[in-house]
Amino acid sequence: MGELSSVLSAVPTHKPVKKQIQFVEDKQEFSKFPTKTGRRSLSRSISQSSTDSYSSAASYTDSSDDETSPRDKKQVNSRGSTDFCVKNIKQAEFGRREIEIAVQDMSALISLRKRAQGEKPLAGAKIVGCTHITAQTAVLIETLVSLGAQCRWTACNIYSTQNEVAAALSERGVPVFAWKGESEDDFWWCIDQCVNTEGWQPNMILDDGGDLTHWVYKKYPNVFKKIRGIVEESVTGVHRLYQLSKAGKLCVPAMNVNDSVTKQKFDNLYCCRESILDGLKRTTDVMFGGKQVVVCGYGEVGKGCCAALKALGSVVCITEIDPICALQGCMDGFRVVKLSEVVRQVDVIITCTGNKNVVTREQLDRMKNGCIVCNMGHSNTEIDVASMRTPELTWERVRSQVDHVIWPDGKRVILLAEGRLLNLSCSTVPTFVLSITATTQALALIELYNAPESRYKQDVYLLPKKMDEYVASLHLATFDAHLTELSDEQAKYLGLNKNGPFKPNYYRY
Repeated sequence: MGELSSVLSAVPTHKPVKKQIQFVEDKQEFSKFPTKTGRRSLSRSISQSSTDSYSSAASYTDSSDDETSPRDKKQVNSRGSTDFCVKNIKQAEFGRREIEIAVQDMSALISLRKRAQGEKPLAGAKIVGCTHITAQTAVLIETLVSLGAQCRWTACNIYSTQNEVAAALSERGVPVFAWKGESEDDFWWCIDQCVNTEGWQPNMILDDGGDLTHWVYKKYPNVFKKIRGIVEESVTGVHRLYQLSKAGKLCVPAMNVNDSVTKQKFDNLYCCRESILDGLKRTTDVMFGGKQVVVCGYGEVGKGCCAALKALGSVVCITEIDPICALQGCMDGFRVVKLSEVVRQVDVIITCTGNKNVVTREQLDRMKNGCIVCNMGHSNTEIDVASMRTPELTWERVRSQVDHVIWPDGKRVILLAEGRLLNLSCSTVPTFVLSITATTQALALIELYNAPESRYKQDVYLLPKKMDEYVASLHLATFDAHLTELSDEQAKYLGLNKNGPFKPNYYRY
């Protein structure tokens, strides 16, 4: 003990010197950041609901390999086609390997492909798609092609595109118009290139968020009237479809995939339970133990995020507008609070609502230094990012998809993906869960395309229960799971068909 004391006493003490840490060499205020000019904005004619959604451009983009816009390049694939616009067609081989990896964990979708490709149930279908463009989505797109469809594709999120995968699809003959880090003008231009092309008119829409649907509805009403069906997989997009239907303006049948059981309970819950941690770790290296976290919204996405954060020792609170979801949160051990009541103390704020202005400028002003703010909902309107784009606040890009927004007093708020979807913008999501969603989407397209005209009216429909169960059954083989079969007596007692469906439509799982 004496030796330790003598050593400690010998250590010189210095008065700490306060230093201003510089995270980048050149501070740049958002208002001073150079922007590209000379593009005619296609977004002027779109509905306000669309421009208020998740597709607005970044203040700046992360383009590590090439500053030239893909729109200014002349690229040709090995087939001699120029009908695409991606970051770099030379990345196709790399993208093909990514797709091959994804295939390994999407056996159910591949099984569907093998079972149905002989019948070609989508022969004659011309599908225009607007989704995240990832290796997993590529497996879906190539499944649709193998089932007889022609496809043209664009991205529903300016940050989630995997450039190499977009190149691989374009190389194989699927026209893709998307790259990571598009501007707002690029975003709408890419959608227009998919829809407005000579000699090709879509008759099916696969959408994720509703921007493609609204673009066709607003700009090409004659094309919209000839669409045979719309498949939509996000809360935001479904909400907009119901708005059209309520106003009597939806002239085609639409399938609400988002509220199918296989989407809600698996993609929304289990996918977010794993990917929320991945996205936060990759961007901030944050340690979750002991952190004060507020999750806004306790739907399936919020439930998944809360479960993951709680398991790692975070102190989690939730905000809710729905008393049923709030009560579920209480029973799961989470405090239900108003964000304004706790905003000064929290370390991380995660939005999961699909609403707008869930985190306001007034709340941002009150946050403590170093608070991390991010969004797990599809729409980028949940955090009022626009209110922070003012001269008195300085934006510093400290790493890809990570901005420090600095207040005049030096306080920093760490904003991830500029308020866009965290997991697909900043990390990846589990391939197996996306196989479930992709299989659901494929079946919904097949159903709408082949259904007799009298089966579906001009309205929004849920996926038939039998299809939900079929999607689940295709994925059970992965776990070597063996279903119990009802006896004739049991089936009669329950009033069920031995082959399903096994639950009524009102059953909530």
